[in-house]
Amino acid sequence: MVSPYYDGTRTYGGYSDHMVADEHFILRWPNNLPLDSGSPLLCAGITTYSPLRYFGLDKPGVKVGVVGLGGLGHVAVKFAKAFGAEVTVFSTTPAKKQEALDGLKADHFIVSKDPEQMKSVVGSLDGIIDTVSATHPIAPMLSVLKQEGKLVLVGIPEKPLEIPAFSLIMGRKIVTGSVIGGIKETQEMLDFAAEHGITADIELILIDYVNTAMERVLKSDVRYRFVIDVANSLKAP
Repeated sequence: MVSPYYDGTRTYGGYSDHMVADEHFILRWPNNLPLDSGSPLLCAGITTYSPLRYFGLDKPGVKVGVVGLGGLGHVAVKFAKAFGAEVTVFSTTPAKKQEALDGLKADHFIVSKDPEQMKSVVGSLDGIIDTVSATHPIAPMLSVLKQEGKLVLVGIPEKPLEIPAFSLIMGRKIVTGSVIGGIKETQEMLDFAAEHGITADIELILIDYVNTAMERVLKSDVRYRFVIDVANSLKAP
């Protein structure tokens, strides 16, 4: 984005060749963290790491649910497992079971639209990270929480969600939200990811593939993030 700087000169944002920034707003990138698969952590990583830490879902043995296995959800599973949590993935897509259990090493997989499967985990979780941005019912998720459990929303549905007051009152449960994090916590997240080998699952593309990539994103046809290879895009004829 091109816009005026404070002294009247033009800024070029992501199109700049060089950039000057205050050292207080710079992150140190760990040497052993890949730039390509690590880059989505600056969004998906901190978005899921922060609530796990803030709401006390970062301790060994804590039972954590992750709703949705997409760009945010798959990173949430990785961080929760690295913290030592027992992780249950909730998805409306049965086909994602193998990826959740074998690929991401989640402990349990529940098809959230299956009443019997949902019934089997009622009152079992300490907290849930809900990553779904589509409109969806959250009453079933509240039933899965233990007393004083926390449902943390990090996805942004287009329409308001309905919250059943009775479920909250009887269990002293909490519905809350979280969005990214500050510089200090983001640095902490990057260092933790580097230490535990956590990266996003990506598909590396050239810039001329962007329009096709956007079409695939709308179809949920990506596992789980597209990353643009800028250097090789500049070399392309």
